[in-house]
Formats: sequence, C-alpha cells, structure tokens
Amino acid sequence: MAGVAPRIDVERVIADLRELDRRTGGPDGARRVAWGQEWRAARGFVAELLAEIGVEPERDEAGNVWAYLPGEAEPALALGSHVDSVPSGGWLDGALGVMAAVGILRAWAQSGRRPPRTLALVDFADEEGASFGRSLLGSSALSGTLDPEAVAGLRDPEDRTLAEALAENGVDLARALDAGRRRERLAAFCELHIEQGPVLEAEGLAVAAVGGCAGVERRRLRFSGQASHAGTTPMDARRDAGLAAAETALAVERVAREHGGVGTTGALALEPGIATAVAGVAELVVDLRHPEAGELAAMLDEVLGAGDAAAAGRGCGLTSETVWRIEPIPFDAELVELALQAARRSGRGSPEVLVSGALHDAAEVARTMPTAMMFTSSIAGISHAKEEDTVEADLAVAIEAFGDLAESALEANLGSRRRSDQT
Repeated sequence: MAGVAPRIDVERVIADLRELDRRTGGPDGARRVAWGQEWRAARGFVAELLAEIGVEPERDEAGNVWAYLPGEAEPALALGSHVDSVPSGGWLDGALGVMAAVGILRAWAQSGRRPPRTLALVDFADEEGASFGRSLLGSSALSGTLDPEAVAGLRDPEDRTLAEALAENGVDLARALDAGRRRERLAAFCELHIEQGPVLEAEGLAVAAVGGCAGVERRRLRFSGQASHAGTTPMDARRDAGLAAAETALAVERVAREHGGVGTTGALALEPGIATAVAGVAELVVDLRHPEAGELAAMLDEVLGAGDAAAAGRGCGLTSETVWRIEPIPFDAELVELALQAARRSGRGSPEVLVSGALHDAAEVARTMPTAMMFTSSIAGISHAKEEDTVEADLAVAIEAFGDLAESALEANLGSRRRSDQT
C-alpha cells in the first residue's frame, strides 16, 4: 500500500489494554465473564475511549456493541473482536482485537480525514460461552445461525438460564436475530487476536494471517447408573456412571490423537458427588475439533460409540445432547491474501497462513461476508489462563500489521462480494 492511512498510536493501544487489565483483572486473571459486572465495566471503558474521539457506541438486539466512524463510502469495514473473558482468563484474549480497532478509529478521527469507507467497530457479546457453554453467541445472532429457543434454557453454575442472564442485561433473547439487520451496512470483517498456541513464538515470529477456523462438535453426555454405598456395594454389582464417563474421556483422547484433531473433556460432574457413594449420574462435556469436516464427523461417531460401549459395559444408560457445533469455516481468499501481505511487510510475519484451532467470532461472520484474521504470538501458547501473555514488541508489530490490513481492506472492492446467500 501507499501508506495513505494515518498511523496507529501503538503505544496508546497497548496502554489501553493494560488499563483494561487494571480495571477488570487481578492476581487471578481477567474477570470479564459475559453478562457480569466486570464485563459491563470493560464495555464502559471502551465507551470512554470512543467518547474521546466523538464516537458513541450503540447496542444491537443480541447485545453486540457497535460504533461507526463515517467514511467516504459504504458498506463499512468492520473491525473488532470481544472483551468478554473466561473466568481467571488472560488480559489479551479478545480485548486485543477490540482495542486495536479503537486504535484504528482513533487514528482516522484524529487525522481530520474521512476513511475511504465507513469504519465499524464491533465488540461481540459472549464469544467465550464461559457460563452457559454456547460460544459465539452475539456473532451467531449476527450471522443468523443462533436458535434462541434452543439456547434459552441453558443454565450457568448459579442455575440462571441464559434468557434470564440476558434479560438482566437488557437483552431480549427472543429478538436476538434482529441483530442480523446490521449485516446490510457491512462489506467485510477483520479481527486481530492472540494465537493461543505455540507456533509463532516457536518460530520467532510476531504476526500471521489466518485462513480459517477448525470445526467444533461439543456434546453433553449423561450417564445414568445407580448410586449406592461405597463400602457395601460389591465391585461386580456396581452400575458406576462415573467410571463409564471416565472410560469415555480416555476414548476422547485416543480418538483425537488417531484423527490428528483435538479432543477435550473439560467438565465432569458426578452425583451424588461424595466420597462414600458410587456415582449414580455423571455428566461429561466433550469438545472435539478438526479443520476437516469429514474427520470431525468421524471423531464424533467414534466418541459416541465409545460412550455407548462404556455405558453398556457398566449397566448404565446414556443420553447425548448437542451443546454447540460449527463446521470448519474458511475465510475469504482475497482478504486472507491481504492479511498475508501485511504480515510479510511487517518484517516479522509468517510466510505461511495458519489455521485456528480455537473458535472466533470471525468464523460466524465469515458465513455472510468476506472475513479474515491475523494472529500475534502467545508466550508458551498459553491462553484462557492468568499466565496468558505476549511479548510487547510482538504486540506492537501485530497492531501495526493489522492497521496495514485495514488500510488494504478499505481500498479493496469488498462491497460487491458479500455473500449472495445471506439471509
């Protein structure tokens, strides 16, 4: 590019990130869990930053926050990510993309010039799904894939339903799909995020283009056996739901390794959940991921088969409930190429395009419009933990590279390539 866009104040973006961490983090990590007090405080801070440049945020029907900086033409280029976090999460996950977007809007606003097309900042609601298990909530409402009735009854650890939590935040879940009307004003979406993996750091690189996201199958398996006394029930007379779940968890690991994917059993609950009773009920949440749809389907079939076998072998019943699923999502080839060129121009970018094993809002948005992502490095690949971090020099390179991508995207003919099948 010719370098016509105003330069982002990288130091200010990083300072904003650290201030957000100061306000909504602590010794145990980030506390910005969606629909909670710290999440609302984080959004309040973003609103403060936007007010400095004369931009007022607005909220859509799904709880997503938008802010528009008028340009010479529309539809707009959307930039952003999410400020919500997992409990005791990291300071950069999601927040980096939002603050980088603020930095790009700030640069244009302070330059006194209008961008070639309108810039739209977006902070998607409940990307993490930390409380209710339904990831990408706000972005799936935008894309139209959210089924409000199917998720309304999901419950958090405090036994609130998702619909109740949203209502407490002024969001009517029944109207969430109305957020999709925002798509008509958008030409494309770009997101900056930490890698949450070890590849870039291992290669000594600061930034990379991302070609798409792996697919996910997330299931809740409920094993029903018989609770009984730990001391008086013979071993061969037990119907131990906990052990059936444990056998299935080990099968998840085996299946993931055999197919070259990843599989996780990060949540296991036993009833009655005491040391002196055989578990009569066990609930196991299984998360399977693979960048190829066929392999992902095979993984799910094998895991469910292993669960059936484990249940039958221990005299237990088994039911399976889909918590959430998304197929592998490729990003827009032209935008990915622009991201790749921006990464290369940075001087510390990957010459290759990465595939994301983590899910991001960009995966949902990509269903309806040209979309691309960029990653920056993660120290030791750690994320979703208080230890999450990125070398500040790498952050600076990535933020500048993301600004480079935004400049290229502003000049590209994106409006004519929006998905014709969007609803």
